[in-house]
Amino acid sequence: MILGWIAVGISTLISSLWAFWGIYETFHEGWYFRSLSQNLGLSLAYLALMLVLVALSVIALRWHRAGGGLYQLFGVGFCVWILMTRRVLSPGVVLGWLPEFLPVLVLGGLFWVGRPKPVSLAYEVCVVLPLLVAIGFAVEPVTRIAGRIDDGNRALRIVQGNGVKLVWAPEGPGWPNPDPHDRTWVKQWRGPTWEEAQKACRYLTADGTALANTPQDIWRLPTVEEVVRSMTRHGTNCGGLWNPISAEASYTTKPDKESPLWNPYSPIIYWWTSSQPTSSQAYSVDFNGRVYNRNKESNLGSQGFRAVRTFRESSP
Repeated sequence: MILGWIAVGISTLISSLWAFWGIYETFHEGWYFRSLSQNLGLSLAYLALMLVLVALSVIALRWHRAGGGLYQLFGVGFCVWILMTRRVLSPGVVLGWLPEFLPVLVLGGLFWVGRPKPVSLAYEVCVVLPLLVAIGFAVEPVTRIAGRIDDGNRALRIVQGNGVKLVWAPEGPGWPNPDPHDRTWVKQWRGPTWEEAQKACRYLTADGTALANTPQDIWRLPTVEEVVRSMTRHGTNCGGLWNPISAEASYTTKPDKESPLWNPYSPIIYWWTSSQPTSSQAYSVDFNGRVYNRNKESNLGSQGFRAVRTFRESSP
């Protein structure tokens, strides 16, 4: 009975952690479709691991040996899938992922030999707690996304406030926003590297709608401080401040994926900046204003950029 409750406790903890991860990522990386049904479908994909683990726990409580065996098969399959999707496979990569799938293998053994009693209570713990975690952590992002402001204007914009006044490039080669329905993009899931973003800014024409054959050097990547200070929410500047010593951004109001800076219906959630903490890294900022050190060779599908240029009274 003790081993059975240990299995229930571990499985509930793991599925609750995946519930938290799934909710966080679905409203961070996901929720970029205009269709509610597509957004909900994407949310289910992010919550798939939580749902699978809950289902395995329910099976293990009903048929402990069959469920224990399924847990171990799932652990092996998950391990193989993860390692097959790595671009570089090394002992370090394998050891780094061990904490992710080793507990699942252990769970299979615990459910095989353990029988928690009363079983009815074990069912409730395994099913209800992960669902409560998912629902609880969904309240804030659902409320925030429901109140997003989007004027639909993806043209060249002048954004002023918090000591910064810049011209931001229109949607196009200076502000790429791949269509989430584009199967080619979905398959490749590739964004520009830092060098590619830098080059696109250099070659961008004055109106920001095309790339010239030669460098124009009109546009550039914004600095990390410029992005932080320009962040808005509901049309109001968020009061962002950049601390170069601690390499952290702070805000009086949490930014969000809203116009005039962001496209809420784009899968792009990170922007490259021109600021470089090291020769091989550059700062990247997400729509919530968080700043990351990212390798310049990174080409995440959710990574993009938006070119800027200095505002001049004679030419917006």
